[in-house]
Amino acid sequence: MSTYPPLNSLRIFEAAARLESFSAAAGELFVTHGAVSKQIKQLEDWLGVPLFERSGGRVRLTDAGWRYLVQVQDGLDLIANATAQLLQPNRQRRLSINSTPTFAAYWLLPRLERFRERFPDLELHLATSDRDLSRLDSPFDIAIRRGPGDWPGHIAKPFLKEWELPLCSPALLDKLPLHRPDDLTTHTLLHADTRPTAWPRWLTLAGVPELKPASSMHFDKFSLALQAAIDGLGVVLGPMPMAQALIDAGQLVSPLPAPVVTVRDYCWVAPRMSAEDATVATFCRWLENEADKAGTSPR
Repeated sequence: MSTYPPLNSLRIFEAAARLESFSAAAGELFVTHGAVSKQIKQLEDWLGVPLFERSGGRVRLTDAGWRYLVQVQDGLDLIANATAQLLQPNRQRRLSINSTPTFAAYWLLPRLERFRERFPDLELHLATSDRDLSRLDSPFDIAIRRGPGDWPGHIAKPFLKEWELPLCSPALLDKLPLHRPDDLTTHTLLHADTRPTAWPRWLTLAGVPELKPASSMHFDKFSLALQAAIDGLGVVLGPMPMAQALIDAGQLVSPLPAPVVTVRDYCWVAPRMSAEDATVATFCRWLENEADKAGTSPR
């Protein structure tokens, strides 16, 4: 027996499974309800496995049907992508990237020109967000998030390790020395809502979990907390290696080299249907190589 079921049956199965209705699938595909039912029955007979449970005119996927649906959708997406590339071989390829704001501003953008030099015909679209991937308003080819995370339907891989150290402006350090963790009692600590446990975690590892700073400032975005540190408003627990460029430029200093708090790795995340796309795979490898060159790969 051939290992390839009829393609038309797979299209009808995918629609019926996705819509959870033979009637809705018939309407979407402009065929009759009877045609959908017949094709599904033929596919089940061919596979020797029931894909739907039928009860009172309603249908529901079996466990085998759910597993089969994921693979069938992946296969149909690959066929669609391959066909589009074949029909439009000379069109400019667009790559949509969704990244956390801090990563985009302080790690990705300073390196992105190197990628564009290698692939000048690639049109890049970069959006930033801290939102969960399931709540994004626009589709993406690649997302960059700290992980591991719960990303069903996606392929993900860690490529960049991150750690945290106290950072402040050189001007602030001239006014208020900071030689040991206890000295933070004379400083303002800068907090970000997106990293609420950062300072408590670091202070605990530094042996001063009950430390009371002179004052605190809170920001809804970490990028604002980082800018406040540059402007001399206080001490931020900054992410490395993202902040390394600011240290190299003399905008920030790291007065306390320990303890080093390792946090979650950065991961690239791609929808399962596009993870095998050549352009997506190339960009993901480039991210990994950039981290390798800087010695900040989690491997």
